[in-house]
Amino acid sequence: MNFLDNIPRVWKRAYFILCLWYAINFAVGTFLEYKFENPRTYIFWNALSLYEMLCILIVCNLLYANWLFKFSVPVQIAGHVVGVMMHFLIMGTFSYYREDYVEGYVHFDNWKDHLLSLLKWKGLHFHDQYIITVGVYYVIRYFQRLQNQTQEKGELTVKNREMQISLLKSQINPHFLFNTLNSINTLIGSSKEQARKVITQLSDIFRYALDSHGDQMVKLIHELDFIDNYIRIQQVRFSDRLKFIKQVDFSCLNVHIPPMILQPLVENSVKYGIAPKEEGGTIMLTVKRINNMIFFEVKDDGLGSNATKVMDGSSSGVGLKNTDERLKNIFGPGSGLRIRSNEWGYSVSFFIPYNEELHQTVHIDEINKKAV
Repeated sequence: MNFLDNIPRVWKRAYFILCLWYAINFAVGTFLEYKFENPRTYIFWNALSLYEMLCILIVCNLLYANWLFKFSVPVQIAGHVVGVMMHFLIMGTFSYYREDYVEGYVHFDNWKDHLLSLLKWKGLHFHDQYIITVGVYYVIRYFQRLQNQTQEKGELTVKNREMQISLLKSQINPHFLFNTLNSINTLIGSSKEQARKVITQLSDIFRYALDSHGDQMVKLIHELDFIDNYIRIQQVRFSDRLKFIKQVDFSCLNVHIPPMILQPLVENSVKYGIAPKEEGGTIMLTVKRINNMIFFEVKDDGLGSNATKVMDGSSSGVGLKNTDERLKNIFGPGSGLRIRSNEWGYSVSFFIPYNEELHQTVHIDEINKKAV
């Protein structure tokens, strides 16, 4: 019973359907033969015996096909040619035993004549029995393969999402945390109130990062709050050397975007554009609707192409490359990052589609656009 329990249900169903199909064929064929050709009851017993033998051979043929499946296609073809001949010999011999042998025709020539008579027409259905059984086997294997591929893709998707979540949560540059803690340490001696504000902003940043999931979207207004906190903390370090300007279309504030999709772009501008520049510079974040698309751009007037390491992202190994892949995976290839760099600075931009039913305009009271 344990052996039967280990057989997949699809194979049990296939065997049952094949046996049912041949039961109907044998019943109809035997009835017609009894009605129009040979009105003797023994033909029903002969048909029942042949049917029982066929049910046994169906199991053997499925097992044989499964064994052949391990080999190359030419070997499988040659194996099935042998298989169809063996099936014919077994069924033909059993037919000879039920019809001729028991009647006294026991010689080799009688067996040979019986098989030759089957080859003319009547016994061709023996070949069909093998071919149909093997055909059912390959159809099931084909759909199992498609199912396995779909399952593997699903597992890869889950693993990819888990990896994205892991990368997302590690996206905050460790150097940013180190510099922020140094800034807090400095502020404690000069301005405890300012130090408390920075601690609050830092906790908000990490809470947002930990609550973010790769397969969930967030409203743009929440992403902007996260960016504001990030910039404020950076301004504690760079003071007047870092300026930040937002030009955001109010109608886009309720647009849903992947979490932390803008942070690597802003961080890249701070790290490679503004920080190395002695006099600092300005980062401008632009979000506007253009027809049925939403345009995002992070632009700065920092070192640009003169930077020693441009467009690299955070030192954790994610950054712009991860952002580009996330955008393409979610919105399609057309939503990848567009990067422009020159001696006056660089910009990173992308488009996402606008769904008016999904993105309803946020109420004006929800807008909290603070000057930075």
